[in-house]
Amino acid sequence: MARTRKTDVQNESAHLEHSSEEEAVAETKTEYTGTISSRGRGRSNRSFPAGSFKDALQFATEIFNFGSGQPVRRLSIFDQIGRTPDSSASRQLITNSNKYGLIKGNYKSDQIELTQEGAKVCDERTNARESARLRAKLAVQEIEVFGAVYEKLVGSKLPARAALMDMFKTQGVAQEYLEESTDTFIVNLTDVGLLQTLSGADRVISVDHLLDGITPSGSAVAAGAQATLRVELVTQDVASFESACFYVTPIGIEDSEARRHSNLFLESIIEPAISTLGLRVIRGDLIDKPGVITRQTLEYLFKARLVIVDLSFSNANVFYELAIRHCARLPVVQIVRYGDPIPFDINQMRTIIIDNRDIYTLLPRVEGYRAEIANQARRALEAGAEVDTPVSVYFPQAKLSLT
Repeated sequence: MARTRKTDVQNESAHLEHSSEEEAVAETKTEYTGTISSRGRGRSNRSFPAGSFKDALQFATEIFNFGSGQPVRRLSIFDQIGRTPDSSASRQLITNSNKYGLIKGNYKSDQIELTQEGAKVCDERTNARESARLRAKLAVQEIEVFGAVYEKLVGSKLPARAALMDMFKTQGVAQEYLEESTDTFIVNLTDVGLLQTLSGADRVISVDHLLDGITPSGSAVAAGAQATLRVELVTQDVASFESACFYVTPIGIEDSEARRHSNLFLESIIEPAISTLGLRVIRGDLIDKPGVITRQTLEYLFKARLVIVDLSFSNANVFYELAIRHCARLPVVQIVRYGDPIPFDINQMRTIIIDNRDIYTLLPRVEGYRAEIANQARRALEAGAEVDTPVSVYFPQAKLSLT
């Protein structure tokens, strides 16, 4: 009797396990094909992988290392990485890796094989530039909805989350997947180096600029690592001075107080204010090395429609560039952080004082500071071809120009 009961329990357990597996497979089909699951719930079609490229690439790299680039048994690789091969998470991982073009085969396959591009991107011997190109291609460009949104954003600041979700909605992503598609897109852009913080803002860069910042020789960047990028330069060939607002500010080295200050003011106050005037803000590190007066910097001082000068930190280079703009008698707006002195020579020109001593004084007034800057900029632009400056007061006929 005991033996019969044990057999019955085993049979029932096997039946339940088989039923659970069938149900999980049905749910997976629902998730990826939009069919009706065994539970009777309809799901919309997910048009992008249900996970990040970084996770899929890590799995592909495990396959590459385990099989030296050759096909591996599905059960063996999951045993190697200590995961249950038939769990929903494992099936998901295989499906995602397939969707990213890293592997061939599915969660039912006896063997899993890397694609040609998957093998190259996992191989440390692959040239660093080629590896970076492939990661950008597989993670973003070849996922249809990601690629479409990426092409619209290249060269621009990453828009607000709500705007990104609207972009995915126009690409046909179902309402229930808008949050997920936005998250996965941003994570993938970051992981492959296509989203970088430049001039205080997250900006989407082109693959060409990504590759320009990578040394041609040397080993490939490790999976999930960031490529070192060169700041995207704005040269005379692509500059549009009539729509440019040049931001003169103490930039400082990375992570310095001056850099954090400049990034905060640029992203949170100046760009939102100036965007209402239809101008694009350019900071010195986008045209050449900070702190060095070059021809390109001079061109912006003489030709930009508007210049905003940040007198914070009493930086010598800033005052030098302000003097040049004053001599040119062109529209300029002066700002300074609370507590920094304004030299007598220029204090007769209105200067907007921004109190950023702490978050409690800054945040409540951010909108007010934006409005002040926009208003003063508008007045400066409307003042005419020649703006009154301390130089023009004493030498009204004097005006420097760049020819």
